[in-house]
Amino acid sequence: MKSQAALHVYTQERGAELGDLFGIFFEDLNHAADGGLYAELIQNRSFEFDPIDRAEYHALTAWEKVERGSGKAEITVEDSHPLNTRNRNYVAIDILSAGDGVGIMNLGFNSGIPVKEGENYLFSVYARRDASFDEPVRVTIESVDGTVYAEAAIMVHSSEWVKYETTFTANATDSSSRLVITATGKGKLYLDMVSLFPEKTFLNRPNGMREDIAALLADLKPKFMRFPGGCLIHDGSLNPDDRNSMYRWKNTLGDIAQRPARRNNWSYNQTLGLGYYEYFLFCEDIGAKPIPILPGGYDPHHKRIVPLDELGPWIDDALDLIEFANGDPSTKWGALRAELGHPEPFGLEYIGIGNEEVGAPFFERYPYFHRAIKEKYPDIKVINSSGPFAAGGEYDRGWKSAKENNSDLVDEHYYQSPEWFLANYNRYDEFKADEPKVFLGEYASWGNTYYNALVEAAFMTGLEKNAHAVGLACYAPMLCNVDYVNWKPDMIWFNNHEVFGTANYYVQKLFMNHQGDHLLKIEANGLEKKQEIPAKPINGAFALETDRCAIQFWDIKLVNNDTGETKDFNGLTAELSDTEEDRINGTSKRSLELGETDWENYTFHIKAKKISGPKGFNLIFGKSDDHNQFIWEVGGWQNQDSLIASRVNGRTSCLTQSISSMEQGIDYELALEVSGRKIRSFINNELFNETEDKLPVIEPLYYSASLDRSTGDVIVKVVNVQENSVNAQVVLEDYQKASLTAEVFEMSGHALDDENSFESPERVLPKQKEFSLEGCSFSYDFPKHSVTVFRVK
Repeated sequence: MKSQAALHVYTQERGAELGDLFGIFFEDLNHAADGGLYAELIQNRSFEFDPIDRAEYHALTAWEKVERGSGKAEITVEDSHPLNTRNRNYVAIDILSAGDGVGIMNLGFNSGIPVKEGENYLFSVYARRDASFDEPVRVTIESVDGTVYAEAAIMVHSSEWVKYETTFTANATDSSSRLVITATGKGKLYLDMVSLFPEKTFLNRPNGMREDIAALLADLKPKFMRFPGGCLIHDGSLNPDDRNSMYRWKNTLGDIAQRPARRNNWSYNQTLGLGYYEYFLFCEDIGAKPIPILPGGYDPHHKRIVPLDELGPWIDDALDLIEFANGDPSTKWGALRAELGHPEPFGLEYIGIGNEEVGAPFFERYPYFHRAIKEKYPDIKVINSSGPFAAGGEYDRGWKSAKENNSDLVDEHYYQSPEWFLANYNRYDEFKADEPKVFLGEYASWGNTYYNALVEAAFMTGLEKNAHAVGLACYAPMLCNVDYVNWKPDMIWFNNHEVFGTANYYVQKLFMNHQGDHLLKIEANGLEKKQEIPAKPINGAFALETDRCAIQFWDIKLVNNDTGETKDFNGLTAELSDTEEDRINGTSKRSLELGETDWENYTFHIKAKKISGPKGFNLIFGKSDDHNQFIWEVGGWQNQDSLIASRVNGRTSCLTQSISSMEQGIDYELALEVSGRKIRSFINNELFNETEDKLPVIEPLYYSASLDRSTGDVIVKVVNVQENSVNAQVVLEDYQKASLTAEVFEMSGHALDDENSFESPERVLPKQKEFSLEGCSFSYDFPKHSVTVFRVK
């Protein structure tokens, strides 16, 4: 007779400390700051938008001319008499005929400027004029059809710049309104830094955060927040005064009117209104430890490199940042923090150097930062980088650097298919406690469905159980404005007046709200066996693809490594051409099907030469359809990668990556060796990639247990990804009480493709219940496709 399945939680056997394990990651992509968390309602408030930010941008983007009655005006952008030298642009309204008022209108973000009936809005502007000082300037919030929701008048009384402020109260609710500024009289009216904030920001902070988005983040109770990126920290010029400079934290402090506009590498403008002081304040407000990430003197996107003998100012930036966060007000940067309104230190514990760095130049420079920080601030934990891939040459280079330099943590990033996460649930089992810890600084499975969240929950139990090796982890990206999407999936989606958390958000919330402080030993017995998918060999069709390149191929053949049999493909030669000229002429040929095989152990041989283009090509293999195949990228991402990826149900996972480029006019001899599910690639007889595509092994249950030190609560997390429910006895071994009371938080009963939305923001949501029992064990039926958290009081 089969024994009852049971999970035994040994309540007195403590394991590793969980520390600051689960937190959040903020990067200003998807308009996460401007038009998002940062509560400013005006888009392009200082008229600094520029084609360098985005090709179609100009200084009057998001602004329109207003002429009422018989009014006529000319609107220009000038820079000869600026408010300050860092933001030189301002608008000039030349009143040719006053009529009923002439001026400008701001369109806001998304559908417009959102206002709510009865709520106050804070307006400010820098203005000057050269005549008609006794004529009021009218400021209104209006509907699209001109209905006035709020209005005020300001008297611009000087020919020099003066800041004017007023408060509106909206008399209606509308998410598509406009801010309109009109003048009468004659002469010119000049405006700069036009700002409109809701009076209600998160915790009512000035220059603060949008209340509804910030509240969702606070509700997570994250242990830390990583900021400000992400790729935006290192993609830019080396000169901090350049419009397209790397992200330099000192540019983000002080008066918002003095902060220079910045090209955001996600192709829009970044005002820097949400700057380092605001980041630190927000971390403090939500109880999260700040983790700032700084550039390491290398831009891998454009190969900009700070010479080693010029690293001093970059290292000083890191040291000065620590002083800004933690220094006494008697220090230079501590004094600035106090002057900004925060004399107490922020208690910075971590600092990261570099983000997803690839290439030798970064790892040559990292030790200089590490040594300087540790020499001056030995208690600060320094985070190294291991690139944007879960395995391969650059990943290994990052870990090698971390071990050689005694980095405290290594920043790992990966976005993969749900199947990859299940196959790699035990990824960190063999990592050592006495080596640098993992900072899983960006991760997500491709999608915001309930299935994605379920799989991520299973993976997160593995992160918890390996807390000896995994120090920090945060889902990414965190925020996305639905009308400005750079990347998806994302944890929280919003427009200008609504916000919702995804299924992924609610899994993250469960794990953050119920993390615990110490692991507890947990064991299972009597469960069903693991579900193993039969290890099907990688075979199927082959194809070639390219993008904006012209490539010649020859000597294309397939060799059976067991029998020596050879197949020739496409008459041994092929050519792809997808140049701009091809696209204009309609002669583009981007892909070519070659043939297929059912062999299990083979080598694909091909020779190639690039005629023109910015990258290389892809070899598709093991293809059953467009959504299920393998890819070898030769000269991938900016012509830097040799990368092997698998695509399952349309979702791609990078299995391994190494640096490699494809130069124009050079003959390359390439070979792809496949044996079962093991893959190796060779370029000119040199091994570049070696990997195995592991298939998921479905555990009967995924589980972890921890102790909350402050409350004494025992926390048990159980994830069931199977199609059937699992009944098990939960046994609290060595529990010192005769009865127990437990809170249960459970996500279940959802279809795997269910998603939250603006229309149904709580379709996928945990449910909460309580129960009391005599004794220290209880039977529980874990529903199919469920995430369950017990908090035993």
